[in-house]
Amino acid sequence: MSMITKMLLSQLGGGQLEQMAGAIGADSGTTQRAVEAALPALMAGLAKNASSPSGAASLASALDSDHDGSVLDNVGSLLGAFGGGGGSKSGLGGLLGAAAGMLGGGGSSRATNGAGILKHVFGNKKTGVEQAIGQASGLDAGQAGKLLMMLAPMVMGALGKAKKERGLDAGAIAGMLAGEKEELASASGGLGGLMGMLDSDGDGDISDDVTKLGAGLLKNFLSK
Repeated sequence: MSMITKMLLSQLGGGQLEQMAGAIGADSGTTQRAVEAALPALMAGLAKNASSPSGAASLASALDSDHDGSVLDNVGSLLGAFGGGGGSKSGLGGLLGAAAGMLGGGGSSRATNGAGILKHVFGNKKTGVEQAIGQASGLDAGQAGKLLMMLAPMVMGALGKAKKERGLDAGAIAGMLAGEKEELASASGGLGGLMGMLDSDGDGDISDDVTKLGAGLLKNFLSK
């Protein structure tokens, strides 16, 4: 299993998956299926963005300034920030700001700003990705969006941690993401319609592709 994916999945043991399920108002099984689709989708989106030199440089700069990996030191606080009721953007923004303070390490609020990260990763494809993950897992689009908002800071934190520990430059980060995407694609039989949607303006029905994308990913990891 690729390093970044393994690092992320390791954060979802010890009751963290159940905490995430409670935060989005779903059962653990449904949440697990959604995570198995959402993580590869985030990796694919980041790999696409980093496929150009300017995109890779922009990502490397964001990691240096906002994502040092400290968000992974207290995932429970990050997930807990989503645990309250409601769902307004302003409410979530306030909770995320509080989470940034709890995470310590001097991290900026951008480190936990899942909505901002998703905007950069998916652009105008964000709604389509949310709908596809919802259809694949049984979540509604709102729950899928909330799940992605929790996972996005974790993904960026894992990338930032790898960059810092390995001394990676922009090109190496792009190569690592491409490798992650290819490994996940190989394991799932291809990224199919998901990458087609991220690469084009058409939002076709990609729920089947997202379902296959990470099928069994979390279950297989947690059973080890």
